[in-house]
Amino acid sequence: MFLTAISHFVPSGRVPNSYFEAVNGLTEDWIETRTGIKTRSKAAEDENTHTMAVEAVKALREKLSFPLDQIDLIVGGTYSPYDTVATMGHIIQKEIGADHIPVVTVSSACSSFLNAVEVAQGYFAMGKATKALVVVSEHNSLYANESDPQAGHLWGDGAAALVITKERSKDTDLRIIDLVTGGAAGVGKGTEGVVLRPRHGGIIMEHGRDVFIHACEYMARVSEELMTKNGITLDQLSYFVPHQANLRISKNVAGKLGLPMERVLSNIQEYGNTGCAGCAIALSEHRDELKPGEIIVMAVFGGGYSYGSMLLEVGG
Repeated sequence: MFLTAISHFVPSGRVPNSYFEAVNGLTEDWIETRTGIKTRSKAAEDENTHTMAVEAVKALREKLSFPLDQIDLIVGGTYSPYDTVATMGHIIQKEIGADHIPVVTVSSACSSFLNAVEVAQGYFAMGKATKALVVVSEHNSLYANESDPQAGHLWGDGAAALVITKERSKDTDLRIIDLVTGGAAGVGKGTEGVVLRPRHGGIIMEHGRDVFIHACEYMARVSEELMTKNGITLDQLSYFVPHQANLRISKNVAGKLGLPMERVLSNIQEYGNTGCAGCAIALSEHRDELKPGEIIVMAVFGGGYSYGSMLLEVGG
């Protein structure tokens, strides 16, 4: 598989750390020290999961060597939907004018991005598609309880869109070397660590310490296993793109992998935790800086203790 184009959209609204002192009693320094977050992105009143996804897709058009209506599979990923019936995938289908093709929207917490890519991989393997549009979008601020001192200050909004093809589309495509996902729901507080229940408080993280411990463990483990499987050494690795959950988690995982922070791509400082869109947004932001032959590993971890990793090689 090949990643032939990637784009993103982040709302212009920003909420600084200082906002939360009056809301949940947490100071600017306390939040930044424990999370790395300085500001977080926030959708406007007329923005939602669907509109942000559409904006990310619009930004793709000029980056493709073929029109979007040639897409033969759409896979959306989100756990913060605007509509669970006319899903994000269907909204994107209407936007690009590619009728009568498979449309799927998946939800596996902050791992939804890599699970969506894996769905595309499955369709390619079955011969049911050759050009997939993968879109991830999160409207966390819609569901977050800002007065919650445990997690109300963490969340940001944003979206990313990727076109993935079965065969190489152009020389500069990123080759997807390998991809693996999994779930560890029976481990620790797997099914209780992070939950989103709209009628019962929205996004809640009652067991943050347990989430932290297992995020550090699984993101490092799955990345190491994928690199070893594919014969990639740390010396060959150019960048690590972690799920943008907490800068302390990113630093911990980088330490376990033996990577300096200069090789870790991070945007949580400005956007907050943008859920399953986070590391895709980070890759999109840095795409033009990547050089031919560079190797990137991405890792995700989310509620239900879902996890995954993907290896990429830059073409050129």
